[in-house]
Amino acid sequence: MTAELIHRWAEGWTVSRGTAAPVATRWGLRIEVGAENQLRRHVLLDPREQGVRELVASIAEPLTWIKTHVEPAELGPWLPAGWAEGDPGWLMAIDVAPAEVTVPDKYRLTSESKDGVTYVRILTSDGDLAARGQYGYVGDYGTVDKISTEPAHRRRGLGSVVMDALANAAYGLGASTSVLGATVEGRALYESLGWKVHAPLAGFIFNG
Repeated sequence: MTAELIHRWAEGWTVSRGTAAPVATRWGLRIEVGAENQLRRHVLLDPREQGVRELVASIAEPLTWIKTHVEPAELGPWLPAGWAEGDPGWLMAIDVAPAEVTVPDKYRLTSESKDGVTYVRILTSDGDLAARGQYGYVGDYGTVDKISTEPAHRRRGLGSVVMDALANAAYGLGASTSVLGATVEGRALYESLGWKVHAPLAGFIFNG
């Protein structure tokens, strides 16, 4: 089940980020990201020591990431010098259901969809961005991504509003399951909305 969820998370992530679809490899999935801080990422579906050591031996380009559903303390010892641990995370999922969206006074909610991605934004009465998030849809599931609230607008429930709006978008699209990779800051919010942790997400970057 966890391998299936991380596969879905990776596929939805590529839709959300506008990259090419994941390519199957002997270790899992390879995603050509091409971002300034991330050249590519390998998402491992069945992380085992021998396979991880074989994969990292083939990697020579800096800014290559490995992501997989184990504790960082388990993955770290399998990596040679040149790899650095990223921020901790968790693989989370929820059964899609409609939600009631209540936008606080002096804010307004916008939503638009393009190329399989639904973008939700909360704007101030002056049109400034207060909070945002997006949803990459694939088949009957999708990935919640890029949830953020501007510092001046935090602790006003805007993150919950964004998540509820994305839940409604997912429901309208016909998705049955949503997945995400949670940060330390985001996990508590998602759990309060009914999301469940299925596994840790270890991330390591090769710096050369």
